[in-house]
Amino acid sequence: MLDARHVAEHLPAVEAALASRGFTDAALLGRLSELSGARRAAITEVEAARRSLNEASAAMASVKDKASAEFQQRREALRAAGDTIKSLEARAAELEKELEGLLLHVPNLPHASVPVGADERDNPLVRVVGQKPALEGTPKDHVALATGLGIVDFERAAKISGARFSVLRGAGARLERALIQFMLDLHADVHGYEEVWTPVLVKDSALRGTGQLPKFAKDLFRLADDSLEAVEGEEPRRLYLVPTAEVSVTNLHADEIFEAGSLPVAYTAYTACFRSEAGSHGRDTRGLIRQHQFDKVELVRFCAPEDGEAQLELLLSHAEEVLKRLDLHYRVVHLCTGDMGFSSQKTYDLEVWLPGQDAYREISSCSWFGEFQARRMGTRFRAEPKGKPRLVHTLNGSGLAVGRTLVALLEQHQRPDGSVTVPPALRPYLGGLEVITPRTTRA
Repeated sequence: MLDARHVAEHLPAVEAALASRGFTDAALLGRLSELSGARRAAITEVEAARRSLNEASAAMASVKDKASAEFQQRREALRAAGDTIKSLEARAAELEKELEGLLLHVPNLPHASVPVGADERDNPLVRVVGQKPALEGTPKDHVALATGLGIVDFERAAKISGARFSVLRGAGARLERALIQFMLDLHADVHGYEEVWTPVLVKDSALRGTGQLPKFAKDLFRLADDSLEAVEGEEPRRLYLVPTAEVSVTNLHADEIFEAGSLPVAYTAYTACFRSEAGSHGRDTRGLIRQHQFDKVELVRFCAPEDGEAQLELLLSHAEEVLKRLDLHYRVVHLCTGDMGFSSQKTYDLEVWLPGQDAYREISSCSWFGEFQARRMGTRFRAEPKGKPRLVHTLNGSGLAVGRTLVALLEQHQRPDGSVTVPPALRPYLGGLEVITPRTTRA
């Protein structure tokens, strides 16, 4: 969430920055403008009333005869001034609350280094890593490869759960599990992240904290029955399935203060993820690309504000290392203002090459959120012992989306006979398996 005071004091600049992101909700921005003006006026009134109260208090103190009529009049005037201040403060608090409520619907402001653009066509290319694989004949897509190998069953998944689910079988199930373990080991043992295992059911407050609510409510799966055992002192819980481990992992430190010297903090986690993908019908929905349930390994970092940009580059390098070790060709793009996610102030996308589609597809978004999420969650840090707490900066990225990694692996490492070569880095996780063939699907 944006800082209400910053919005109020720099409204024209904020509106211009939001417009560069394509956010042009005239009604909301108009109400923000009204509230910002009313908030400033209310604060001015409160400050003036407090000055008057201080002056009246000093004047009353100068009256020598405490039993005099003058003293009684001044005391009554002082009480009235106090009541006026309480009323003005209540009004200012109401305006602040409404302003913050509106700001829940407003995206983050882009960092100064983010290129201005309308959509993905305006995203600058940062670098291309590796070469497109030289494949014989016409490359097959992952659906044809997986079906031929007998490692994915879409029909039985549809029978169980409906469209856009899958059942992985034999070597396919082992490959998914191997990829998860490989990624977690790399990030924990090599990159120094602490591995955590978090719930996949989270409260609505956690989703507000990272920015999924209220903006993306239609993309979330919510439990129809929230009637879990009531916890004394807590409000009734509204529980959702996580759309990403970002939600549960980032909220580990909601309403907490990192003590001096403890930053940066880095976590990695695997979770199943669940998204309704509202509005995506007909777009990348074939096969494993865009499913309602999928696996993902997440990277989350907390840092001091001055370290944010460097931490983003570090996180990006950690996500890239997965692709490098799996011998997968990919590219890095810098998202422009019009293509960034709601909560992000700067994002890089990793796009992996899919020969079967003759296209690059996103496999990870690595984002720096500044204090946007921290303000929602109440997450702060001390720069020095006993120092005044400040809002921490948060970052996250996929390290990686497991299903899409499996897709890329099948398509880039396919062989003319429909078998698939297992990258050397992954073979120890598959009992030394070097090639996936129909014969190895139940190995």
